Amino acid sequence: MNALEFARRVRSRQQAIGYWVVLDDPIATERLARLGYDYVAVDAQHGLLGYTGIRNAMLAIDAGATSAAVVRVEQNDPFAIGRVLDAGATGVIVPLVDTAEDAAAAVRATRYPPEGRRSYGPMRSQLRVGPNPSEANESVLVLAMIETPEGLANVAEICATPGLDGVYVGPSDLRLAVGGATSTDPAVDDVFEAAVQKIAETAAEAGIAAGIHTPSGEVAQRRLAQGYTYATVACDLVHLEQAAKAHLSAARGER
Repeated sequence: MNALEFARRVRSRQQAIGYWVVLDDPIATERLARLGYDYVAVDAQHGLLGYTGIRNAMLAIDAGATSAAVVRVEQNDPFAIGRVLDAGATGVIVPLVDTAEDAAAAVRATRYPPEGRRSYGPMRSQLRVGPNPSEANESVLVLAMIETPEGLANVAEICATPGLDGVYVGPSDLRLAVGGATSTDPAVDDVFEAAVQKIAETAAEAGIAAGIHTPSGEVAQRRLAQGYTYATVACDLVHLEQAAKAHLSAARGER
């Protein structure tokens, strides 16, 4: 799937399933990209990758040939956003979007003038989407994370931001935002689920995509059935640990 096809798919609210990568291991990322996920998301905010790792991950995802490459950037900053787009990312997930103004700034950072303020220097991305700025603008997705009390309160205004392609729920931070003592606190399940539902419905009303991070394929399926249009299964580091632990328990004859 090329960049433009994936962008159009997300914008039309067709369902997509992705996988989350935090490890700086392009060979592992390439293998993941060959499994059939619609996209692979690389975490530049909390992941264990520097710029070289992000660039190598883009190469690995393209080598896998079946997945689009998305990057959660470090911050809502034109330099951070432009650099991963120049490396070949199909889209960016922008963290800590609190207001419509924050969302508009993220959109501007992904678009060339006169629509935005992205600096022209598509070092690698021109191999994927071409050097034409208008083509690049159409092929790049910008997704705003809803994960803070302010972002949740302003979700309708954020979703209405011109040029924004979708929102993305960070469930750990969102649970803290609604009063959880920890990122997994079950005491706020009801208010958390109400917030998750509100975000999905608000995005649908605005006609944009709604995505969410999930810990498993089963949870991803439930969120897609709930009205989310794309869901990410997380992540390589956690799954590596879970698989190794399960094999150790089996070898010891433990349940």
